[in-house]
Amino acid sequence: MTTTRTLSSNFESLLDDTNLLTEIAILYYQQNTTQEEISKKFGISRAKVSRLLRRAREEGIVEISVKFHPVHSAQLEQRLMEKFSLKRALIALDQPSVQEQRNQVATLVSSFIDGNLQEGMVVAVGQGQNVAAVADHPGIVSHRNARFVCAIGGTHRSGDIINADHICRRLAKKFGGSSETLYAPAYVDTPQIRDVFLNHPNINETLNQARKAEFALVGIGDMDENSHMVKLGCFSAREFVEARVNDGIVGDIGGFDFFKLDGSRANTLMRDRVVGLEMRDLRLIPNVIAMASESRKALSILGALKTGTIDVLATSASCAMALLNMVDNEA
Repeated sequence: MTTTRTLSSNFESLLDDTNLLTEIAILYYQQNTTQEEISKKFGISRAKVSRLLRRAREEGIVEISVKFHPVHSAQLEQRLMEKFSLKRALIALDQPSVQEQRNQVATLVSSFIDGNLQEGMVVAVGQGQNVAAVADHPGIVSHRNARFVCAIGGTHRSGDIINADHICRRLAKKFGGSSETLYAPAYVDTPQIRDVFLNHPNINETLNQARKAEFALVGIGDMDENSHMVKLGCFSAREFVEARVNDGIVGDIGGFDFFKLDGSRANTLMRDRVVGLEMRDLRLIPNVIAMASESRKALSILGALKTGTIDVLATSASCAMALLNMVDNEA
């Protein structure tokens, strides 16, 4: 009986502590009550109020998050431009969900394209969720007679929304231009099959149009075995793991070329199975816009920037901070 009463007493004491911490936290963080006013209300010292507020944070009753101010984003943009010789850096404020973050980055890219794309220009378009978000962004843009050309082939129907072809069509509708399809699969089984496609006159002509573009819009991918390329069956999870571990590959650009952390092009059979542009083609395009909204991609973004193919980077504030910290640590 004594043991039961002791356990009950301890539980009630713990509950009372939690209730007290919660009440004090609400007063201080939500109702802007000062620590002095709280100390008088509960008849305790200010030092104890401070200790209780610290306990509330440590025990997870209070969670504090810091949101970047637009001025801070502008400072991050400037630092990234200087560090990586970029023409522009488009930094979106951090958002609570992956989809909201992707939409915020897409908003900046859509506005940038609207402000810089001119009549008669050509945009080479890659695949992926981030690039697709630009095409689907609901903001109003000016119509102009621009052309959107696929820089990579397509995947099967479950991947329609992130196919370069479908993205091109939606971008053309959004900006009032036209689209050019690359009539080939994005990924094939062997390098020999890839060569057959690349030598086909229609496919070669489309890729040549993409190479001569004034702009390129591409995503930056990582080597996560749960990536869309694995889910779509383009590559196996094992191939991604082996490429990461054995070949030192940290990401892809546009879905059509793979690179290491130092920015060097990865000599991998995965690359030789892709029907699309290569990094050397991107270097011929004067305005390559690369997108990555996911926080897990910071390492991949760093490798992509070191390839020397990117002119405009669009990402989140947290990714921008991670990039700058990694570069500072390398120095």
